[in-house]
Amino acid sequence: MPDIQISAIICTHNRDTYLGAAIDSLLAQDFAANFEVVVVDNGSSDRTCEVVAQRASNPRLKYVFEPIVGLSVARNTGANVASGEILAYLDDDAVASDRWLQVFYDAFNNNSQLAIAGGKVTLLWPQGVRQPQWLSSGLTSNLGAYDLGDSPILINQPGLTPRGLNYSIRRSFLAEIGGFDPHLGRVGKNLLSNEELQMTECALQQGWQVAYLPEALVAHNVAPERLNRSWFLNRGWWQGISECYREQLAGKAGISQLQWGSERFIRGLYKASQYFFDPAERFDKLVYTYCQIGYLNAAIQGLLSTSNKK
Repeated sequence: MPDIQISAIICTHNRDTYLGAAIDSLLAQDFAANFEVVVVDNGSSDRTCEVVAQRASNPRLKYVFEPIVGLSVARNTGANVASGEILAYLDDDAVASDRWLQVFYDAFNNNSQLAIAGGKVTLLWPQGVRQPQWLSSGLTSNLGAYDLGDSPILINQPGLTPRGLNYSIRRSFLAEIGGFDPHLGRVGKNLLSNEELQMTECALQQGWQVAYLPEALVAHNVAPERLNRSWFLNRGWWQGISECYREQLAGKAGISQLQWGSERFIRGLYKASQYFFDPAERFDKLVYTYCQIGYLNAAIQGLLSTSNKK
């Protein structure tokens, strides 16, 4: 069999409802060279193994069980099992367009400085459901939406980093930085994040490039349980914790985090009051404010931990 040029990886945890469609979208890729599909079962207790077994006759498909729950851990396991130099990660509740792998492969093959690339993400709403009136376009990014336009661009601002649900990375760069940081990234129902942002920061600092490729299109299912305000508040809380952890890992921990978090908290409350008669924008700003509470909570815990070690 010819050498594998690119490895598509799905890290999954108890998502058997969506997983089959995600795998099928990869097995059906219109790709000129050889590729493989690696499914990392991250401690699932549902029908995940059965869903994969139904497709086991396809020689492209690999399955590995990773008992330590955590998205970053699962991504590293997938990278270790995969054979390709280019690693393309697709979420277990997403569906890739038919040229998804080809777009990534061409981009990396034509640019030796490219470390990370991601594509446009549209949303698949549950049947009969429309975007709620209280949900701003900005907050749809929490559901995975990602659109920087219809032309490829190089990303120079970490805040614009590609979504992890539609994400590719060069193996040599991943090895250079020691893999995905297990201190960041989702762990079960714990919504820690920011691992992709940290990756982009590392890449740019070391002279690599990060790209947005709109033709690497993915559609992301919006789970019904995410259409509640409480989910967005919880997501905001963990986003704040993730941001605090990321700063601490970068050596920016300290009392100054309390000042930054407090200023953003007050700013969020002020902006929420300005949009009193606009339910979507008001809720958007309240989620931002709640995010700062999570940030401050993590900052205080970090200071207490440091103090106790002295």
